[in-house]
Amino acid sequence: MTQASTAHPAGQAEPEHAAPEDRDQAPGDRNGDVPGVVRRRLATVDAHLDGRSWLATAVIVAIAAILRFLNLSHPPGKVFDEVYYARDAWGLVDKGVEWNYKDGGPSYVVHPPLGKWLIGLGEWAFGYSDAEHRLSAAGHLVTTAPEFAWRFSAAVVGTLSVLLLVRIARRLFRSTVLACAAGLLLALDGFHLVLSRTALLDIFLLFFVLAAFGALVLDRDARRRRWARALEAGLDPARPGRAGRPPGGWRNWPWWRLAAGVLFGCACAVKWSALYFLPAFALLVILWEVGVRRSAGARRPWRDTLLDEVPWLVLAGLLMVVTYVATWSGWLLGDEGYYRVIDAQRWPNAPLSDTPVIGALANLIEYHKAAYGFHAQLDDPHKYQSWPWQWLLLGRPVAFYWSGDGSCGAASCASEVLLLGTPLLWWSFLPALVALAWLGLARRDWRAGAILLCVAAGLLPWFWFAVDGGRTMFSFYTAPTLPFLVLAVTYVLGAIVGPPDPAGDAAAREASRDRRLVGGVIAGAYVLLVALCFAYFYPLFVGETIPYADWSNRMWLDGRWI
Repeated sequence: MTQASTAHPAGQAEPEHAAPEDRDQAPGDRNGDVPGVVRRRLATVDAHLDGRSWLATAVIVAIAAILRFLNLSHPPGKVFDEVYYARDAWGLVDKGVEWNYKDGGPSYVVHPPLGKWLIGLGEWAFGYSDAEHRLSAAGHLVTTAPEFAWRFSAAVVGTLSVLLLVRIARRLFRSTVLACAAGLLLALDGFHLVLSRTALLDIFLLFFVLAAFGALVLDRDARRRRWARALEAGLDPARPGRAGRPPGGWRNWPWWRLAAGVLFGCACAVKWSALYFLPAFALLVILWEVGVRRSAGARRPWRDTLLDEVPWLVLAGLLMVVTYVATWSGWLLGDEGYYRVIDAQRWPNAPLSDTPVIGALANLIEYHKAAYGFHAQLDDPHKYQSWPWQWLLLGRPVAFYWSGDGSCGAASCASEVLLLGTPLLWWSFLPALVALAWLGLARRDWRAGAILLCVAAGLLPWFWFAVDGGRTMFSFYTAPTLPFLVLAVTYVLGAIVGPPDPAGDAAAREASRDRRLVGGVIAGAYVLLVALCFAYFYPLFVGETIPYADWSNRMWLDGRWI
């Protein structure tokens, strides 16, 4: 699926009278000696600042922000794993490492520190306090609820992930309407909303994986523009060696690909499970580079791609590693971290080193070995554990918070925060993936292949672990895959709406407009139904106190959701 379609949401070519914000940069049939078909294949989204699409984006992002920040301090106290991450985050701000204030020593943690550093930014800005250790940021009194402080960064990053998805979808589908539909679906997803309002790591993992993918899409566009400019300047891609390739120089370096390496290093520094996307992202780069060379007419696209692009991938990998290690700076530059220095009382059997610099890195490796051993043996049963084949079906959501207290105007009340995807949206994912695979094969559409590959990277490894070792798993492991599932639904919506009016006789244009009208009504009705479904389940996403009978009516799968 390396061959680009001419990039309308439905996969057909766009007419010359398409709106400026929704068409390719491919005027005419020829420019100099470059055939029109080659120019269309190398065309990308117009990079100029489009005020209308950004205004629409701002509206979607504002909706997402309101939903995520409204009454963010509720529910009170630490819910689910906030009991670990909020405390560890303050330890990073206060001491540079995760710290157990009750025991007066470093905490043993099994996830890298970046997500907790980000949670700690909110605690540093707004103050931190809990039942174990009461403190305030920079010596000032705490002026906001502590829950707001440790949930603040998650709400910011959750909102920014909606922004990212809108702009990525705008690049992929070349349609502001479809881009906003994708952002709105993510903004109105209960799973995403709950993670955006809770101090857990998964929303940060989602953000950095999506950001890395977005950087690779920008890299693809930049490389295609580079080839298009070279061909227009007279490049003959059939010539051997460097003579048949675009000019080099630092200005033509794949800067977005290198940025993707940094962003992916950040993703790994939140959770190691980001590594499952690494082969998929590397494969996308290779396939896209082969595709641009094939479109341009290179004689040996595969050989040239491997010779030219593998070194850049290696450099991006080095940047990923450097970024990851840099996030451990608090641990590396101090002496208080777990396993940081030799301590016969705390860890007498750990093979640690006291050699300067090298010893610190060696001890960090030992720490990673211990953490990996924990993950490899994580098979303890849990009330809310689930299997990968249940996730997209919402077979076992995780309850973050429950209370039967409060006033609701009924004899019995209920307040719950349930990590539940908006049902209508999530139950659309599987049929959307099937349709996406069929449409992608039929149209040889690179966008369908990229989305499917990322979904597979995010889900299939967990199936392997479930079958191979029965590892304890939870539905929030799907978090980094969620944006790509939404893109799959959006792609299918674009196919339902259909292409713009074709150039031709009036009867053909009239038939196309009728089809687009029907398709637009169907797609719009679907988004509206998702919004209504979200509104119905909204009390379960934010812990709103409602009558117990109303809560029970929302338990559509009975005991599986309780």
